[in-house]
Amino acid sequence: MHDNDGVYLVPAFTGLGAPHWQPEAKAAIFGLTRGSGRALLSRAALEAQAYQTMDLFAAMQSDSGIETEVLRVDGGLVANNFMCQFLADITRVEIDVPVNKETTALGAAFLAGLHAGIYQDLDDLRKTWRMSHQFTPKMHADNATTYYAQWQHYVRCVIDSVSQS
Repeated sequence: MHDNDGVYLVPAFTGLGAPHWQPEAKAAIFGLTRGSGRALLSRAALEAQAYQTMDLFAAMQSDSGIETEVLRVDGGLVANNFMCQFLADITRVEIDVPVNKETTALGAAFLAGLHAGIYQDLDDLRKTWRMSHQFTPKMHADNATTYYAQWQHYVRCVIDSVSQS
């Protein structure tokens, strides 16, 4: 499948968090037709992760005034190459995936190591990071902008439905 065929999932299963802060929002699927199948729904769920990341990424850049050229990502979802490529396409930045994709426990161990003196400072920790994969934007920027604008429209629809309830 070459595109999302207009199918979008806003996964507000427990409300919308940052940067929208709408705890009463409900999840919604937009653009379903009789021809929409599991593949499109799965794609919409993966794309939603990239859109939500873009929402936060845009808010952080706006708040900080810092333009970022690289995002280092981790967690189980980064094992999905489609999602990582789509994230690069939507954010328009390089996505770096580490060798160790599950870094939550590693972060806790690093903090303990800092406290115990095993690591002297954060620079020591930075030296341990190793890249497994790198994704660069491939989608035409106009297409990425269109996809993200449609996502933002549907997020507004979900938010508006809260105020109408």
